[in-house]
Amino acid sequence: MPGQRRRKRREEARRRRQAMRTAPETGRWEVVLETRDRAELRAFLDRLREARIDGSLIRVDTLCRRPVEQSGYRVSRFMAHTAREPDREPADH
Repeated sequence: MPGQRRRKRREEARRRRQAMRTAPETGRWEVVLETRDRAELRAFLDRLREARIDGSLIRVDTLCRRPVEQSGYRVSRFMAHTAREPDREPADH
């Protein structure tokens, strides 16, 4: 199929850039919402879109349980490290 190889290369490059951007040494994922209510999840995601938050830095985890009513959702936002504190050695007392 024409263009398929180019499209696959672009997608792979995008995935690599995203992986480097959210690597553990660059920041951490911070939970911003946990809910069992799907309507609450949708409303929260709509508010994020309205606030023009970068969607590539948002992760939605579905926590599947049985019975289905106990399943839940966790929304996390990637928080980049702002400034690193110098490594301190523990004081001996």
